Amino acid sequence: MPSKQFRVERLAQQIQREVDDILLKRVRDPRVQGVTITGVDVTGDLQQATIYYSLLSEYASDGQKAQAGLDKAKSLIRSELSSRLNIFKAPQLIFKRDPSIEYGNRIDELLNKLHRENQL
Repeated sequence: MPSKQFRVERLAQQIQREVDDILLKRVRDPRVQGVTITGVDVTGDLQQATIYYSLLSEYASDGQKAQAGLDKAKSLIRSELSSRLNIFKAPQLIFKRDPSIEYGNRIDELLNKLHRENQL
């Protein structure tokens, strides 16, 4: 059974690398500029891949635009993946903004604030 889990993890890593490359070189939509792929979760049956991304911008409107751009480019990305990866059928793609980046930034802000208050 460990070999199946290894295959899922390896496929997730491949998808992350390839989607990053596809966004950089093939997707011309300006809404997805500044999008970085932070991780991929693939289901055990390899039918679905959730792709997590982060943005350089913190504006909510930019997040909505990036999500719309990724959703629009989904079919192009999936067809590129099926030709690049050595698998029978490319998984369905779901793009989600990675909440851990914002969570980490918020913790940094709180720690900095606490540090400044302790120096007074």
